[in-house]
Amino acid sequence: MNTHDPSYKLLFSHPQMVRDLLLGFIDEPWVAELDLDTLEQVSGSYVSDDLRDREDDILWRVRFRDRWLYLYLLLEFQSTVDPYMAVRLLTYLGLLYQDLIKQQATTETGKLPPVLPIVLYNGKSRWTAATELLDLIEPAPGHLRDYAPHLKYLLLDEGAIDESAPWALRNLVAALFRLEKSQGLGPLHDAVSALIDWLAAPEQASLRRAFTVWIKRVLLPGRLPGVDLPAIADLLEVKTMLAESVIEWTEDWKRQGLEEGRRQGRQEGRQEGECSLLERQLIKRFGPLDVATRARLRAADTEQLEAWAERILDANRLDDVFNAND
Repeated sequence: MNTHDPSYKLLFSHPQMVRDLLLGFIDEPWVAELDLDTLEQVSGSYVSDDLRDREDDILWRVRFRDRWLYLYLLLEFQSTVDPYMAVRLLTYLGLLYQDLIKQQATTETGKLPPVLPIVLYNGKSRWTAATELLDLIEPAPGHLRDYAPHLKYLLLDEGAIDESAPWALRNLVAALFRLEKSQGLGPLHDAVSALIDWLAAPEQASLRRAFTVWIKRVLLPGRLPGVDLPAIADLLEVKTMLAESVIEWTEDWKRQGLEEGRRQGRQEGRQEGECSLLERQLIKRFGPLDVATRARLRAADTEQLEAWAERILDANRLDDVFNAND
C-alpha cells in the first residue's frame, strides 16, 4: 500500500470522520470545548524555500473557544514503524507555520495558532518510535538541553485501540478500524451492513461513496487476492456482493487449497522416492550409513539429491559424494 493512500485521504476529507476521530479517540477535556460545527478543511500543500512540496497531509481547523485550533492529520499507513516520525512532523509543522506567517494568518494577539499533530498508524506490529522529539536527541550537558527542540504528537495505533467499546459502536472511525481488522467475510458483511444504516441520510452520499471507494480499492483486494471483483458503485452493492459471493469464493479457496496440497504432495512424494533410492545406492556402494548421513539425505531437496546421485559412479568413498562443492 502507498504511504498515503488516496482513498484514506478521501475518507478523512469528510468532517464527520474528523468529528468521530476527535470525540471517539481523544480522551481530553478540551475536546468538549471545540465547536465541531466549525470544522473546515484547509490546504495541506506547502512549499518551503528550497521548493520541496508537502502535499500528503490532511489539515483541518476548528474553533476552540474564541480561536482556531489546527488539526494536522498525517495519515501514516506503512507496515513498518518510522523511528524519526517526530523529526518529519517538526519539518511539516515548520512549513505550516511559515505558510501561515506569509498569509498573515496569526491570531488576534499576533501569535501562531496551536496545532495538534495526529499520526494514524495501521501497521501490523505495534508502534515503537518515540512520540516526543526530545527523546531522539542525545542528552546534552548543562543547559544545552534547554535549547533542543520539543515536539510531541498524538499517536493513534490502530492495532492497540479497542474500537469495540460502547462509545465506539456508532463511531465511523471505529467502523473503519473494525473493517481493517475484520477476519473473514462474515464480520466484513456485518460491518458494511452497519455502515449502510449509519450513512442513510442523503447528505451523507459523499461519505458513503468514499467508504465504497476505500473498500473496493484497498480492503477487498487485500482480503480477496486474485478474485476478479465486479463493478461496485455503492455500499449496498458491496453488501449484496459479499452475501452472494461468499459461498462461491469459499469453494474457490477450498479448490485452490486442495490443488496446492496435491501439488505439494506430489513434490514431497518425488523427494521421498529419490531420497530412498539414493540411500539404497549409497549402502550398496559404501556399506551401512550412519545416523547423521541418513538425516542429511532426508533434509535435502530434490535438486541436491539429484546432484549427489550423479557423483556416486565417480566417488571412491562416501565423502566424495557429499563434499564436492558443498
